[in-house]
Amino acid sequence: MRRFLLIVFILFVGVAADGQTALRTARPEDNGMDGTRLSLMDRVFEDAVAEKAVPGAVVSVVREDKIVYLKAYGNKALVPSVEPMTTETMFDLASVSKCVSTTLSFMQLIESGRVRLTDRVDMYIPGFKPWEDPETGEKVDIIIRDLMTHSSGLDAYAAVDAYVAEFGEKTPEQFEQFIATRAGRHFRPGTDCLYSCLNFVTLQRILERVTGQRLCDYASEHVFKPLGLSHTCYFPVGKAFDKGLKKRCAPTEVQADGLPLVGTVHDPLARRIMGGNSGNAGVFSDARDLSVICAAIMNHGILPSDEGKPEKRILGPMTVDLMCTAPRQNDPKVGRALGWDKDGMNPGTRGDIFNAEDCIWHTGYTGPSVLIDMENKTALIILANRVHPEDKGSLARLRAQVANIVAGAIVD
Repeated sequence: MRRFLLIVFILFVGVAADGQTALRTARPEDNGMDGTRLSLMDRVFEDAVAEKAVPGAVVSVVREDKIVYLKAYGNKALVPSVEPMTTETMFDLASVSKCVSTTLSFMQLIESGRVRLTDRVDMYIPGFKPWEDPETGEKVDIIIRDLMTHSSGLDAYAAVDAYVAEFGEKTPEQFEQFIATRAGRHFRPGTDCLYSCLNFVTLQRILERVTGQRLCDYASEHVFKPLGLSHTCYFPVGKAFDKGLKKRCAPTEVQADGLPLVGTVHDPLARRIMGGNSGNAGVFSDARDLSVICAAIMNHGILPSDEGKPEKRILGPMTVDLMCTAPRQNDPKVGRALGWDKDGMNPGTRGDIFNAEDCIWHTGYTGPSVLIDMENKTALIILANRVHPEDKGSLARLRAQVANIVAGAIVD
């Protein structure tokens, strides 16, 4: 009996049985939050499941370096059979990949002096076209900062079917040149915001030139592994990650064969053109691993460790501060920090109570979102497979409702 209780306690404090490093779980009241108020979000998620906005979801609330609320709702899968949601479910992060992988990786390059925010893109991708003023003919180079803040003016996306018809599938080199020479440039860089997956594919290609590694390998080695993450990766069904992770993955949209994608990235650009290794999408993760990432960011790049063990560092404090700040060189209407939304495209994600000055956040097309309040050291992670079994519905209002509940639950 005593041995059983010890096992229960170990699981409670967050050390997973398969060796996954996870944050410790704690009572909200012991960490400056009201547990009764946090439980109000249960109704919001249960209503969303009942209304078929999502088949299911997982939510995690992190305060400093503790998980104070972790719960699963509804079902992981509806097709081909019903499977209940669990807190261990891994999700296709879609564009949340941009911040937890591409951005953190790229900030390491900046911190190590290998790349500067003011570097021209054509320093790394020869022939990368500048923006040209249609009236005066003036040319303005696109720089790294423009890519990271979605202020480059590049096309938002690519016509995947038309591209594949011309160049074929899994052609990242050709796609790099397509972006460099044929993608639209819609405004003077730094003066406006056009959210673009092409920005982050370009960042990926630069990182791969500088490091000599694929983005998926670099992020695994320098971000995921240092934080002890065992359920965060690209290609969860690939040979390099043959650990039975496919069973953990929430399915996304049903395809022409009547079966959903499982463990294969949903985003067409990432899947069909980039082959799954892509700067704009491709990461799969679960709530506990994302909680670790959020805790590291809230602690300015360093994850506290148990006594006697070394700290886990992915970035320095000043680098994290830079990442979380909207560059003063950009027009204020850009509204984005480096790799993260600040108060630009999706302000509703932070709800009505969290202060925009203190927060960074990001959403993903398939349903996930991450919100971090740096001042109050509080993070909200929502994971949902909105596109299963069909691509429909919206989580915009739900995200705002839950953010308000979490902000209202902070008492200290």
